[in-house]
Amino acid sequence: MIKAQNIVKKFEDLEVLKNVSLSIAEKEIVSIVGASGAGKTTLLQILGTLEKSTEPKKYATQISIAGQDITKLNDRELSKFRNDNIGFIFQFHQLLPEFNALENICIPAFIKKTKKAEAEKRAKELMSYLGLSNRLTHKPNQLSGGEQQRVAVARALINNPKVVFADEPSGNLDSKNAEELHDLFFKLRNEFDQTFVIVTHNEELADMTDRKLVMADGLFVTDL
Repeated sequence: MIKAQNIVKKFEDLEVLKNVSLSIAEKEIVSIVGASGAGKTTLLQILGTLEKSTEPKKYATQISIAGQDITKLNDRELSKFRNDNIGFIFQFHQLLPEFNALENICIPAFIKKTKKAEAEKRAKELMSYLGLSNRLTHKPNQLSGGEQQRVAVARALINNPKVVFADEPSGNLDSKNAEELHDLFFKLRNEFDQTFVIVTHNEELADMTDRKLVMADGLFVTDL
């Protein structure tokens, strides 16, 4: 599902990623762990097309997701590919406060130009699946932390992405909600056949995944 070779990221003289390569199979759940500053989030953002690697031609960088080399896409093509194929879950839910739960979930579908009725139908199905049927019209400040994160999960899934990238998804949750979220990832994989790449400091979650990759100083220190 994901094949990456020679990812380099430099900020002036600081080399954050040093020729990182990895391969992730379809429907695999992979965690990336390591100390703060190891390069985990930067790698996730590059794989997720939110950032670009440094001078990909110079370093012979290749990043393929579902058979598409994303390093060859222009900004417009990249935006469309991202919206069609990738879902994101962040530590801080990044829900828009002026919209209710249903509206927040539908936003990626509206960007894709999905018809309103179809988008809302899909969103309601996801909310039911995630136990949020009674929270359709609640705004983020009316939801608990766990409920907000589940709304964010539904938003990530609305366009049926092939890959879901999660950055410290349970970092802002209490232990009960974190455990429920972790179990949910595996349930979603089994139900919807998604691939998950999760950056986390939560060792319990990391140990649950199919593979745990450890980063240090911009490199993986475990076999891939």
